[in-house]
Amino acid sequence: MFKKVILLLCVLCLMAWAAKPKAKTAAPAKPKAAVEDEFDDSDFDSAPAAADEADADSDDDDGDATEPDGSSLTASQKQDMAARKKFEEEQRLDEYANSLRRRNWLKDRLVFQVGMGSRYPFMGETGMGMGFGIGAEYITRWGIALYGSGGMLFPGEDNDFATAGIRLEGGYGYKVGLNYYLFPKNPLHLGVSASYGTVYFDHHVEPNAENVRPLITVDGFQFDVLITYLTNEWYYLQFSVGMYYAPKLGKDTPEENPSLRYQSVGSSKVISAVDNPDGMGMNKTGIVFGIAIGYALPEFFPDDTEKRRRQREKERERSK
Repeated sequence: MFKKVILLLCVLCLMAWAAKPKAKTAAPAKPKAAVEDEFDDSDFDSAPAAADEADADSDDDDGDATEPDGSSLTASQKQDMAARKKFEEEQRLDEYANSLRRRNWLKDRLVFQVGMGSRYPFMGETGMGMGFGIGAEYITRWGIALYGSGGMLFPGEDNDFATAGIRLEGGYGYKVGLNYYLFPKNPLHLGVSASYGTVYFDHHVEPNAENVRPLITVDGFQFDVLITYLTNEWYYLQFSVGMYYAPKLGKDTPEENPSLRYQSVGSSKVISAVDNPDGMGMNKTGIVFGIAIGYALPEFFPDDTEKRRRQREKERERSK
């Protein structure tokens, strides 16, 4: 029996020895690191975590994709979101309209003015403190403006003489002309003006029977330099300085020159009707200045962008 067991063990050893060399020759030996990588089971542990992260990312992407649709939002949140988007779009359109408007502050503007001085329209012996007038001006998109004004000179006491009871006569005047403005993109506009109308006044030295010194007014041409403040808002401010030229005041006879008169009835000697040291009457040229404030109406012929902006402003005012 013992011999049979020994024989069986020898046969098994022989069979095992015959099998091992074939396995070794079939596959070459691998490095230790390669063997460890081949049998590394860390991927089995990390695979579920990676799958969970991928699911989480896909959930986030799905959430971002569905948020604009508003499937997970309440009705009030949807309403707020729509209102915010509309407001942002209106703001963008308003900014675009304003940027277009800033390209020309002067375009198609009607301005109503109140002023003192030569442009409204009296300038003369008592400076611009006694003259007062109103005017209107329409500015085209090319910077050329049509202008007109009317004014009055208030009667008052004669402060140039010590004699009491003598008054200065009042009167009316007018002026029409053309203005041309530069720098339409800036709030301050430099301009030039040419006009015709009442440019100067003065009074006789001798009062009449009612102790009133009559008013002498002359018509002529006037040329001014203008400094104007005007944006897309309503307020308007203008300073002007220039010179007048009255052709009548250069004439030599009282029939043509209102500031001259004959010394007496039937006399041929011409003297001044006003109190000038040279005795030659009023000067045919002189320096004039004025100041005005006004109300500038919005653009009369707006483009489509400006119309939409105004419509949105009205809607916002109604919704308040």
